[in-house]
Amino acid sequence: MSPNRVIVWFRNDLRIADNETLIKAIQSGKEIVPVYCFDLRMWAKTALGLTKTGAIRTKFLIESIRNLRESFQKLGGNLIILQGKPEEEVIKLAEKLKVGAIFYSQEVTSEEKTVDKSLESAAFAKGISTESFWQSTLYHIDDLPFPVSQTPEVFTHFRKAVEKLVKIRPTGSTPSKINFPSDLDPSLLGSLPSLQTYGLEKPARDVKSWMEVEGGEHSGIGRLRSYFWEKDLLKDYKETRNGLIGMDYSSKFSPWLALGCISPRLIYEEVKRYEKERKKNDSTYWLIFELIWRDYFRFIAKKHGDKIFNIRGIKNQEDSWSRDKSQFEAWTEGMTGVPFVDANMRELNATGFMSNRGRQIVASFLVNDLGIDWTWGASYFESQLIDYDVCSNWGNWMYVGGVGNDPRENRYFNVLRQAKNYDRNGDYIRLMIPELQAIKGFDIHQPWDLSTSQLRSLKIQLGHTYPHALRKIPTLEKA
Repeated sequence: MSPNRVIVWFRNDLRIADNETLIKAIQSGKEIVPVYCFDLRMWAKTALGLTKTGAIRTKFLIESIRNLRESFQKLGGNLIILQGKPEEEVIKLAEKLKVGAIFYSQEVTSEEKTVDKSLESAAFAKGISTESFWQSTLYHIDDLPFPVSQTPEVFTHFRKAVEKLVKIRPTGSTPSKINFPSDLDPSLLGSLPSLQTYGLEKPARDVKSWMEVEGGEHSGIGRLRSYFWEKDLLKDYKETRNGLIGMDYSSKFSPWLALGCISPRLIYEEVKRYEKERKKNDSTYWLIFELIWRDYFRFIAKKHGDKIFNIRGIKNQEDSWSRDKSQFEAWTEGMTGVPFVDANMRELNATGFMSNRGRQIVASFLVNDLGIDWTWGASYFESQLIDYDVCSNWGNWMYVGGVGNDPRENRYFNVLRQAKNYDRNGDYIRLMIPELQAIKGFDIHQPWDLSTSQLRSLKIQLGHTYPHALRKIPTLEKA
């Protein structure tokens, strides 16, 4: 094996800026071979019959890999694209190219760590060294004021400790060129897959969709520039973040963060620059606050391992859950008969995205109103969300299920109360549920309160044009 050639295996770090794995490889002075492997297990069927990675999420991933390849081509190199199990395919490539080392980013959950161990073992057997780097969080794991095993179980305690005691590391450099092997056989480069490769169909562009996002570092940085500097929206983030309609009520950075197209440290530094050059207020802090939440769920996942996927959660708490598939499917399809829930689920299905407020509402309805197994909801979100992050997704669902890091025992969201606070005139419902759009004002949130004659005059028939509610919803007075 040649000690002068190293593979940089990309995972959820699909960027060239502030990428420690890439930086360390370049600093080694060796020839760099960037690699991405499409792991076919990402498109396996779950126990619920769901495709683990749905079409919208897959499309964003393919776009991100395309952009990463283009970035390397501009640096005088390329990105090799593989298909299969990374622990097998990356090793085969390493042998073929006679590389001396494989560098990659560290992950925290069991599926990824199992792949790591298999790859490390196979590499060792072939005389190839491996080195991994932590770079997924705002606060570096080595800088925490406590061992990961002692990560506080309450977010506020974690936040106060890191804010007081930890300095966020500066972003790393962005390479201007790479030392790519000049003799590499072009046939090894591989090609980008299509959605059809995984039995998926191109998502239909919904006319109501405002989620205009494209995968890749270039687009992610463009969104950051637009939201902060061109539209100057950061100063109002805290006030607008619970919006429902449009692209700009929140930052929408999460899809790019999920795949590592942009790093949390890059966002942090831009916030600090914005505070210096434009304005510093509660909104600028609140965006950093959300990044700390993201860190927290990652460290909690590392601390507790597979407990975050277990129905008993990290509290190891027994509960009785319904597994009514017909009700679950009504929830997934946005056909529960509760407009605010249905509108959010329809947006998710059409765009791969849902507001943070919407996620809390639909999750609470599934768990607290229907009593359905919270892990089912987490699995559906995994399949559908364009910004799926394993730690944040399962951590948040544990929260709702009452078996996670929440000091409150019951985090119930009264749907009508939420509707009154965030969609008082029903504009969001009219946009997402056209069969109800003739109903005026707040009445659209509770069509069951209208008389049969009133509904008939609007050409609406509950149970026909729109479903009866699966559950009676508590009134505003009972919120």
